[in-house]
Amino acid sequence: MGTAERREAPEGGAAARTTARTDAGAPGRGIPAAERGATGRRPARKDQAGGESGGTREQAHYRPLWVEEPARRRRLPDPVRTSAVRAVIVIAVTLIQAMVAFLCTLAGSWLAFPMVIGSVVSTILATWAALDVWVTRQVWNQRNGVVSAPSSTARALRRERRRARRQERSAERARARIRRRGAAGQLSHP
Repeated sequence: MGTAERREAPEGGAAARTTARTDAGAPGRGIPAAERGATGRRPARKDQAGGESGGTREQAHYRPLWVEEPARRRRLPDPVRTSAVRAVIVIAVTLIQAMVAFLCTLAGSWLAFPMVIGSVVSTILATWAALDVWVTRQVWNQRNGVVSAPSSTARALRRERRRARRQERSAERARARIRRRGAAGQLSHP
């Protein structure tokens, strides 16, 4: 028969849901364990006339194919993700190149020396790519205020932007007030 599986809800773990997992040909497939009862079969439902409809007319039970769960970690910022992808590609090419250089050396091929030189250069590039991810992440954090230190550059930038927006809104309100007072945009009527 089937086994019951207990899963926590993604909202915070307060509510839990029980679902039943059964074999493909098992009776009651797709019916929650709570509705099947001890016998493993769905209880007969009474129709509107008072009679039992039994298994002749079962209602369709909707069960989604998957349950959306919130991400455990936030998505990387675009520049950091771009540099990380670049680093992974460079490191993968470096590893492949090193393996080919090793195999060419074992085989005694003429290609061994150029491949070893290329592997050394690729190793330097791979190191640069890994450092680029770290530097890009640090720069993004500094500019966008993830670092919550009082001397954070991002905090001062946000303060300046807020001040500029406030001044822009007050200037717009003053212009709107002037437009309402004078039809032709005059400051005062003659």
